[in-house]
Amino acid sequence: MSRAAPAPARFRRFLLVAGPGMVVMLADSDAGSLITAAESGAQWGYRLLALQFLLIPILYVVQELTIRLGIVARKGFAELVGQEFGAFWAWICVTTVVISCIGALLTEFSGLAGVGALIGAPAPLTLALVVALLLAMALTHSYLTVERIAIAVGAFELVFLGVAWLAHPDGGEIARASFAPPLSDRRYLYLVCANIGALVMPWMVFFQQSSVIERELRPPDLAAARLDTALGAVVTQLVMAAALIATAATLDGRGERALDTVDEIAAAITPYLGEFAGKLLFGLGMAGASLVAAIVVTLTAARAAAEALGKPNSLDREPREAAWFYGVYAFALIAAAVVVSSRADLVALSVAVQVMNALLLPIVLTFLFLLARRLPEPYRLKGVYGAVAAAITAITVAFAVFSGVAGLWG
Repeated sequence: MSRAAPAPARFRRFLLVAGPGMVVMLADSDAGSLITAAESGAQWGYRLLALQFLLIPILYVVQELTIRLGIVARKGFAELVGQEFGAFWAWICVTTVVISCIGALLTEFSGLAGVGALIGAPAPLTLALVVALLLAMALTHSYLTVERIAIAVGAFELVFLGVAWLAHPDGGEIARASFAPPLSDRRYLYLVCANIGALVMPWMVFFQQSSVIERELRPPDLAAARLDTALGAVVTQLVMAAALIATAATLDGRGERALDTVDEIAAAITPYLGEFAGKLLFGLGMAGASLVAAIVVTLTAARAAAEALGKPNSLDREPREAAWFYGVYAFALIAAAVVVSSRADLVALSVAVQVMNALLLPIVLTFLFLLARRLPEPYRLKGVYGAVAAAITAITVAFAVFSGVAGLWG
């Protein structure tokens, strides 16, 4: 009978393995997600706060299946779908993730343009600098270095925890609002759907599965990778909850007010800090969220397209060896910058993208569950955990579609 490794050895392994889970979770609480959380607090006070914590186990289970597939099968999501279900369904999945990535990248660049506007920088200048930075990063660094850069910039999101604390939320109002969800209200259901879409996005599955492969993680690394994912799930939902709390507290927990611009969100979320400190902290948090997500979704779109074409799709390859990968990466960045420079409505676009993500979930989650059921022993999804995963998948998909349809057309 094998013995568990000593605690110091487990900790060292965790430090070596950790990264993909934290990166994808920091990217999960991106500009669109933070704006969705702020809009939730602005319109409904604390009534959507409990949902942020209920979503933590759902987020973990979905991404745990993702790392299980990557570590055990050693193939990307689209490649596995094509192998098990045929090329048609592989292309359906790739199309889904690319659409999701395009929507996400537009919201990230919109968030960065909004941050630039807070300091008086025009959107074209801000986005040109961002595109140049992300292109240089991809062309000059390996995946591991890019991962570390992503974690470093994404850590700025944690400023929202401090902002929420300084907003002095009313505990009694939080408790009362948490048990009074207006489930018959179409506008409320629309934001429920948006928050679910902000939680699990199709590109997250593709990115983390590809990342554990690129990091060359093996089955002995599975426990550490799960811990990395669990910690990331908690952190991302704490950030989302903090954005909601700060906005709701500023508006006295009443809600019933829409926020239409980044300036309005910044003003609503940082009134206790003073204009300079408020804009600085909000700008750092939003910039960190937008940058880490822009890195992740652009890499995901490039990987998915190259993988579907059977081309190299790794940052560790030189541009001449992975022309499709780097070409799609550059095209996505430049195209998104051009579109966002046309001054799209950031708040409406961000919430709509999250609703779109929720409505795309059935495709990705269904294949994710089916693929996990086909893994070899002892990694196959089965037993009690398999039943829990099946229930979470079914309930999440059903409620996301129901609330999205009800919110849009109810």
